[in-house]
Amino acid sequence: MSAAGRGISSSCARLFAESGMRVAVAARNPDKPVLATLEKAHGVRRYACDASDPAAVAKLFADVAKDLGTPRLVVHNIDGRVPGIFRKNILEADAAMALETVRNSAFSAFLTGQQAARHMLGNEPDANGVRGTIVFTNASASLKGYPSSGAFAMACHAKSGLAQSMARELMPQGIHVANVPIDAAIGWTQEDGSRAHRLAGTAVEDNMADPDHIAKTYLQLHRQHRSTWAFEVVLRPWVEKW
Repeated sequence: MSAAGRGISSSCARLFAESGMRVAVAARNPDKPVLATLEKAHGVRRYACDASDPAAVAKLFADVAKDLGTPRLVVHNIDGRVPGIFRKNILEADAAMALETVRNSAFSAFLTGQQAARHMLGNEPDANGVRGTIVFTNASASLKGYPSSGAFAMACHAKSGLAQSMARELMPQGIHVANVPIDAAIGWTQEDGSRAHRLAGTAVEDNMADPDHIAKTYLQLHRQHRSTWAFEVVLRPWVEKW
């Protein structure tokens, strides 16, 4: 399962399907062209879900379990920022938008993680003794609070705390929990084959994170032996300044 959109979500859906998994993607609007393409080309199942709504998330997991079986890999990949909160300093930031950002990001991660855990704990352990894997996509704002980004930093730090708590609680029960801060602009593949970010421009010399390779990292996390489970993996391009 993965939240759905271009970039990481699409890359995960394609890779997981090509690896033999039955894949579900969820979005507030499941009729996006990119999702229809995933369904047509890779057999991915589409579901409507507002991930910040407890009832909607519970229904999503119940529907997926009924249609495809109980998930063994769940990726929460939701940025959560509302457009009006971008680059607003602490005096300018609208309180309602800040709360909506936290709800969209950290609270949706809580709801997704909670439902994933409830379902996965019922799975029979595989040959590695694992019942499932939960991966949270995060951002560099989870590592440091940037100026004029207080709401997003708050949401990302909350997601990191949630993931850490869940990992300590669930890993001894056979559920691998991983937090993956991506400290980079993510260059989506364009129709001409180039990669670009809406603000950072076109990728040059692999200076942006490639969503296809992010997806490969997620699959590696899912396949890790439980004797060497990684909790936090920070991804950044080789030229990223940090």
